[in-house]
Formats: sequence, structure tokens, C-alpha cells
Amino acid sequence: MTSSTPSSDHSADGHLARSLGHGQMAMIAMGSALGTGLFLGSGEAIGIAGPAVIISFALGSLIAATVALAMGEMASRHPVRGGFGTLAARYLSPFWGYLSRWLYWIVTVCVTGAELVACAAYLAYWVPAVPIWAGILLFAAVIIAINLASVGSFGVVEFFLSSIKVIAVFVFILVGAVLVIFGLPSQPAAGFGELAADGGFAPMGWGAVWIALSVVMFSFGGIELLSITAAEAKDPARSIRTAARTTIVRLAFFYVSAIGIVLCLVPWRQAAGTGEDVATSPFVMVFDRIGIPGAAHLTNLLVLIAALSAANANLYAGSRILHSLASDGLAPRLAAKTTARKVPLVGIVASSVGLIGAAALAFSGVGGVFGYMMSLVVFAVIMVWALILITYLAFRRRRVEGATFRMPGGPISAVVGLIGLLAVFATVTVSSSMQIAALVGVPAVLLATLLYFTVLRGRVDPADTRRPSSRPSRCADPGSPIRRRGVRYCVPDAFGLGVLAGVP
Repeated sequence: MTSSTPSSDHSADGHLARSLGHGQMAMIAMGSALGTGLFLGSGEAIGIAGPAVIISFALGSLIAATVALAMGEMASRHPVRGGFGTLAARYLSPFWGYLSRWLYWIVTVCVTGAELVACAAYLAYWVPAVPIWAGILLFAAVIIAINLASVGSFGVVEFFLSSIKVIAVFVFILVGAVLVIFGLPSQPAAGFGELAADGGFAPMGWGAVWIALSVVMFSFGGIELLSITAAEAKDPARSIRTAARTTIVRLAFFYVSAIGIVLCLVPWRQAAGTGEDVATSPFVMVFDRIGIPGAAHLTNLLVLIAALSAANANLYAGSRILHSLASDGLAPRLAAKTTARKVPLVGIVASSVGLIGAAALAFSGVGGVFGYMMSLVVFAVIMVWALILITYLAFRRRRVEGATFRMPGGPISAVVGLIGLLAVFATVTVSSSMQIAALVGVPAVLLATLLYFTVLRGRVDPADTRRPSSRPSRCADPGSPIRRRGVRYCVPDAFGLGVLAGVP
């Protein structure tokens, strides 16, 4: 048992370190969301809707914006361990806080595995002899090593990786725009003819724009890190305010513009790929098609870095959400302990299950591994985002003060976001991949619910669900939490908010 007095040895005290800088937080959120969904998964979305997928990405960005801004407003007021899950427990009920965090952990596990499947596919572009499963294990070793370092080291590495891909996408858009509008001395301007050259702008019908959302929403998964990283930010108020405002704008611009460039330069049927697993990125196809020497190899390197960065960020998120659950008695207590570097070792190891699962599926020769994992992620993300928006409505209904910014439109925007999420969920009636995801996701939710009400509910004190108080905290500092039935509660004193909540 650890002592409550300060000590130089906190190797297993369960506390996380506030080591992430302002720029690192913004880039980590970008790093998680700007990855395989754009560079590899976009091929499947293009195959569903054709050029009209541009509208699907625009609609997806609007839905994601409501979630990011709602989450940012709440996190700027409560920068707590467990992020949106802790807030759901506070403003809705302990059950919803438990379920949202477990669902998000499933999301991070699947996304990490899917991103490494993409990394292995990009590696095979250069070295076809290397099997996918071997590539997955190789890159898994890399991101596990990065996450086992201190959170400060993780932040530096992720900032570097995210910066590379943000700059790369921006340069891709600029170069692509030149090729589309002006052309090269040896290459005439491509123009916009490809957008309607094969069956028109919406060759699969306008209903396909809706169906494509079931794939497109995978692309925006990862914005949740705005809330998760708040617990380890040096200056959460400033970082969350800036990240929430800029991240979704950048993502919308990157996704819509980049997909538009691809579809202007490559026939949409070719960009869609021919199988369940897209062997190469549509972005690589662009430079392969126009024959710029070495450009395709450079692009392949950049999209590999993008996928590796997203996998790295999601492994981080999964380990932190599991650490939060364990700290609140809703997961094995062992996962609440941290190393001398304030890293949740058990959480990292447990969250690596997706890496092993992806490698095992690839080794077994099961086809469509990437597509299946994407579908399950979309199913879980929709539920998590819906809970975030419902939590936000409860947050605003209680008129909580102290947030450093407000979401434009407030509750009205949140309701619009919920309607959008319901529309995406409704694709389960026509999308085979979503139906498969539901066959896995629904039993998982039912099992988690049964586990909570039969085993875990007694570990949560009903008194802790009361309305947040405006009275000063009884905690001397974030390192001396109030304990009720083993659950830590304290006030993040960086704001002097005096609100009882899970502390990092």
C-alpha cells in the first residue's frame, strides 16, 4: 500500500504526469484522427459513393465538429483523468461513464490494430515478400517502445510524427491543386472532368452518400484525445481551447480537399481498389499515375508515417482510458499502477491486444481484416460520440460555469450532431460491414452491461453521482485525493474550480 505522504518514489502510485505541452496536445489529436481513414480507408468509401464521397466527408466533418467542440468545452472546465468517461459518470450516471470508457477502449484497440495493418500494407509496397503479419509485429514493437517511455518523450515523438504528416498532406493538396488547375510542362491540367466522367458525380445514387458515412466516420475517430490528454497537459485550459477550435477545421479541410484532389487525378473506380483490402493508398496512385519519378515512394513513406502516428496515439489513448477505469475500480486494479516514469505499463500491455489480434488474423489468411476492424470501430465510435453529446446536454442543463470557451450553437448543435449520428447508425440496415460490426458490438455492450450490474455496480458510491459542488475542494493538492470506497476524487487545482471529479 502506498503512503499518502510525499515521497520520491512514486513508481506505483497510479498518478499520471502533466507533461504535455500546448503544441503536443494539438498535434496528438491531429495524429490520432489524421491517419488510415484518409490514406487507406478512403478507397472503400470512394467505392461506395464514387466522387460524391466528397459530400460524405463534408457531412462527417460537421458531425465530428459537434462532438469535438462539445467535448472541448467540457474538458476545458474539467481536465480530469478519464476525460469524457469521467464526465459521463458525473453528469449522467456511473454506468454510462463505465460503458463509454469501455467502448472507447475497444475503439482504441481496434484502431491501433487497423493502423498497423495499414503500415504493413505500405511496407509491402516496397517489400512484397514481407508478410502482413510480420510487418504488423515489427511496427507494434516500435509503438510499444515509444509508449513505454515517459509521457513527455511520447509527446515529443508524436508531435514530430504528426507534424510530418500534417505538412505532407498540406503539400499534397498544394501540389495536387497545381496538377488539377495548371498542370505541368509535360502534363496538361487534369481539370475536374474525372468527377463526372464515369456515371456522373453520384454514379451509385445519392443514397450511397449516406451509406458511405458508415466508412467515412472512421476517418474522424481520434478526436476524443482532446479530452483524454487533458489529464496530462501542462496548461489544459489554453491547450484544449485552441485544439478544439482548430483540430476539426484542419481535419475537414484536409479530408475534403485531399479526397477531391485524388478524385480529380485518378478515376474513381481505380481509386476505390478492386478488393476488400486496398493494397496501396489512393494517394500513392496519384503519383504513380502521373509518373513523377520517386514521388510515389515518398508518398508511401509519408502515409506509412501517418498510420504509425495514429497507431501510436491510439495505443496511448487506450492505456490511459484503461488506467482511468482501473483507478475507479471498474477494471483490474493492477492497471491503475504506473511506473517510475508515470506510465501505465499494464494498460499499455493490455491495450496491445489489438496488435496481436490483427497479426493473428493476417497470419491465418482471413481476408478483409482492415475492413472488419474499421466497421467495429465505427459502431463503437457512434455510441461513444452519442454519449459525449448527451453528457454535454446534461452539462449545459446544469449551467456549469468556468469553461474557457463555448461551442457555437450550444445544445442545438449537440442535438444536430445526435441526429447525424443516428443517421450513420441507421446504415446498419443496408451495410453488410456495419451488420457484421453490430453482430460483434451489440453482444459486447450487453456483456459489459451484465458485468456492471452483477459485479461492478457495488464498487461505485451513489453519493458520487450528485450534482457537482461549487464549494472549495477538500483536497490539499491533486496528489492527495479524497477516497470513497477505493475511488479517487479531487479537484484539478490548475483552475481552482472546486468540482469533485476523477483527478489525473
